[in-house]
Amino acid sequence: MRPSRVTLDGLLFAMITIINLQRADQWRGPGTTPNLEDIVIGRCYDYIETVNPSVGKKNCTAIWEAFQGAFISKDPCSVFPSDYERYINLTLHDIPMNKSLFWENNKQLVHRLSDRGKRYMALGDTLMGWLADNLHFCGSSSNSGFDYNSCPTSSECESNAQESFWRSASVTYAKHSSGEIQIMLNGSTPGGGFPMPRDSCGENSTARLQSVLSHRGFPYDCYDNYRAVRILQCVDFPGNPECTTNSGSGFTSVWMTMIPVWITIMNNYGNMND
Repeated sequence: MRPSRVTLDGLLFAMITIINLQRADQWRGPGTTPNLEDIVIGRCYDYIETVNPSVGKKNCTAIWEAFQGAFISKDPCSVFPSDYERYINLTLHDIPMNKSLFWENNKQLVHRLSDRGKRYMALGDTLMGWLADNLHFCGSSSNSGFDYNSCPTSSECESNAQESFWRSASVTYAKHSSGEIQIMLNGSTPGGGFPMPRDSCGENSTARLQSVLSHRGFPYDCYDNYRAVRILQCVDFPGNPECTTNSGSGFTSVWMTMIPVWITIMNNYGNMND
């Protein structure tokens, strides 16, 4: 009987080891960014001192505490937008009129265009967005800290730390936008809610957006291949024929992976609270 007992003990040890390995990597998303506290606080001081001093003095330590307090040591699938309320209040500042820039599926190009708030101020150019941009973060309910091994993706659970953060920040950004609002969409992104080979003003999902704007009484202009954005794209591909001619034709070359659709909204109602 003794050999059987040794076998059972070995089996139990193997089962515990497997379970622990699974728990260490249970989510499909990257784990919390190492040195998260140093990065967030460092970005905070950089923003208020060099990037956008016009926001005035901010308590960067209190901002960090509010940020981590929203999700640290919590079930990573039970973090809600309301958990970031204190963080939002501490980082809030004015968004200059006529400089709000909304976007979808063209992040790098948008930030090149906005130029850290000099031309436009996208969400990632505000203090609340600047601090968390390109970072990963989530807490762990099994210990008093962060999960550095993995974090849940939105497909695994919507109420995760990152999804809820950006929802809260996006709503706040929209509410504090005023004047002429800019929207830049990627007209050639595959998939999505209304999958089409390509989109442009007056067609497919863009037409749906235009219909919503008209119904709500927002006057707007819509431009395909907005010239300022096209010039930025040509910086990366200067030898392409589309960048060396004055042709008004649409992009047909395979190098142009993003067809920019630019919509300007004249917001006559002050802040976008609806």
